[in-house]
Amino acid sequence: MATQQLEQIAANKSFGGWHKRFRHHSDVLDCDMIFGVYIPPQAETQPVPVLWWLSGLTCNDENFLQKAGAQRLAAELGIMIVCPDTSPRGTDFPGEHDSYDFGSGAGFYVNATQKPWSSHYRMYDYVTEELPALVKANFPVSEQESISGHSMGGHGALICALKQPGRYASVSAFAPIANPIACPWGEKAFSNYLGADQAGWIEYDACELVLNGKSKQELFVDQGEADNFLAEQLKPDRLEKACHIQGVPLILRRQPDYDHSYFFIATFIDDHLRYHARYLGLID
Repeated sequence: MATQQLEQIAANKSFGGWHKRFRHHSDVLDCDMIFGVYIPPQAETQPVPVLWWLSGLTCNDENFLQKAGAQRLAAELGIMIVCPDTSPRGTDFPGEHDSYDFGSGAGFYVNATQKPWSSHYRMYDYVTEELPALVKANFPVSEQESISGHSMGGHGALICALKQPGRYASVSAFAPIANPIACPWGEKAFSNYLGADQAGWIEYDACELVLNGKSKQELFVDQGEADNFLAEQLKPDRLEKACHIQGVPLILRRQPDYDHSYFFIATFIDDHLRYHARYLGLID
């Protein structure tokens, strides 16, 4: 991994640090990928912890760093933010670009097992193994890391943490797809990526992972009550029930009048950054 070449394709000074974009070849996904990173000013003199941000359907590496307004506080706290893309790119399978909720921009952070997707759509391994190794080899980062995300990326953040207890210092999510095996978005993606046997789906479902009792890590979730996808796709009540059954600590904040957009994320992103900073030992 460490021998992979990074091609810098953009750099913007921001709050004393840098927002940069890089292209590299992914061996795991067998295609070229782009990721974004905010490098805080503290990284010039010392290793800093990483917050992984996983974005939602139709997004790429740019949405969060351009819309969330996270750089100011990340610079103050000394947190590097890394934003992967949301799917492989340039593969052009039949039907890959036909809908917003499957294929390009919709990798769902799973390792696909069904052809043709299994040859490229291995986003779980990409965001938990390959990209972290690449970041550690090329940036001044400490061993500490946390993870967060929105919608499909909120689902991704939750499953990454729940599948690897102790890996991330903290985990949070905005409007996550909490029970994908029981919602239209998840059913469509999982049936195509993972096949008809739903036994293989549960390892990528936050509710099911909580219920299996493997992790007792606290979860922090913000959910807008005016979110158009709340009842049909997101189902935070099911996550709340699963956490209650297993005694998993859950901070579930229901925010009146907020929707699914980056206006919602930008409003509460500072709360999430401070939450992660406490677990990363940056603030009391």
